[in-house]
This record gives sequence, structure tokens and C-alpha cells, in this order.
Amino acid sequence: MMEPFVESDIRSFVALAEEEGWVTGEWELQFLLQSFPQGCLVWREDGCAVGYITSARHGNSAWIGNLLVKGEARGRGIGRKLMEGALDALLKGGAATIWLTASVKGEGLYRKLGFVSIDSINRWVGEGMGVPAPFEAAPFDMEVVRQVDRAGWGDGRDALLATTCGRGRTFCGNYSFVCCQPWEAGTQLGPWGSLFESAQAELLDLALSSVSGRVFLDVPAGNVVAAALLTRRGFSLRGSNTLMYLGAEPRFEPKKVFALASMGSMG
Repeated sequence: MMEPFVESDIRSFVALAEEEGWVTGEWELQFLLQSFPQGCLVWREDGCAVGYITSARHGNSAWIGNLLVKGEARGRGIGRKLMEGALDALLKGGAATIWLTASVKGEGLYRKLGFVSIDSINRWVGEGMGVPAPFEAAPFDMEVVRQVDRAGWGDGRDALLATTCGRGRTFCGNYSFVCCQPWEAGTQLGPWGSLFESAQAELLDLALSSVSGRVFLDVPAGNVVAAALLTRRGFSLRGSNTLMYLGAEPRFEPKKVFALASMGSMG
């Protein structure tokens, strides 16, 4: 049966997500449970969790993430029931637009539920420079970060930005910013946004100069400037998912979104 996702479920979820090759951590689940607990659900059988779903709420929009069902429990409609439960909570909560990224396997289910595609999200992987850049970032300004992010996604996402920027190091430019978030598997770039296409090479170099080792980020395919820039810096594509939404058509401007704030679970 479907029950609330509680804190004691976090470790088992993270372990299962790691088996699937997902980049996720306990801090992320804690944020989701604190910000929108009614949209985080678990399917239990005989007292054991066999399926999970999480969701995040941002202003008038929301994000479905982390729909995961154990292998032995798949094919029985558990994923659809969890999706319907999360969607019900989000719609009752006032979300006008609901986002998600879909794998090839999951896209069919989401289309049946009314989701439509708007772009693709490409995962890029490269290496940090680990050498100080010969120039400095602009002073950090959270209000500029909020304005730039809103211009790309069409909605305010203050809690998400405060959390992601707070756990990493954020570099700012001329109405642009990029956050470097630490993970065990390396460093994530994102959120990364800009009102202008120019000067992003310098901002990227600032970020890359601050880290060593593996660097990864999720980028809208519609941002061709980002793709060209990452290619020049030696990054390569490692996968792609479909960006989809349900409900009101969003004011999404991919040219202003250079990387997502999370690895597919919060936008």
C-alpha cells in the first residue's frame, strides 16, 4: 500500500538509487521531505518498501523526481500508482506546471498521464582544472541568482537555490552564476544560469579552476551555446533524458539555463 516517505526510508532509497547508477544523496531526500513531504511517497508490501517517489514544489511549478521501484516488484503498476499519488498531492497543493525528466523506459507511462515533451536534458562529463584562474568572480548576490534562475524556468525557486548554493561554491558574472556542488562521485556544476550568452566561458573556467577530478552536469539540449562551450573544454555526452511537463505551458527559456540545480530530481 502507499504510505508517506519518512526519514527512516532515506538510506534504503539511496542504496537502491546507487544500484541504478543515480547521483543522489541523503541531504537531497531530507530537503524534499522538509519542503514537500506530502509529495514523497513509498509503496510497502509486508512492511518493506518496494517503490519510492519524491517531488519538489517551487512557486507555481513542481518537479517529479526519483520514481524508483525494486526490480522484483516492477510490471505490477506500482510506479503508476506512486505517480498518481504524487501528482494528486502536487495539484492539490496548487502546482500549475509539473516537470520531470523521463528515461526511454519511463516516457510511455508519463505520456499516458498527460505529460508532453519540451526539450531533452543531456548529461555532460569532464574534468576539473585544479589550477587557480587568472581572474576573479563578481561578488555573490543571491537576488541576481534568483532573477537569472526565474528567467530560465519561469518561476521562483528560492528554497532550492538557497539549498544548492549553500552546499557548494557559487561563482557570479554579469547576470550569470554557476554553483559547484560536491558529491562522492565528483563535482556537479549547477544550477548554472545566465541572461546573456557572452562571458560564460570565463565563468565556466572559474568553476573548473576550483575543482579537480570528475565534473558532471545536466544541460538542456536547447542551449547550444552550453554544448559548444563544454565540447571546447573537453566534456563529452554520457546520456540523455526527455524533459516533460504536465499542465500549464511553462515560460521555459533553455538558452538561459546552462545546467540544472539537481541531477534530475528537483529541476
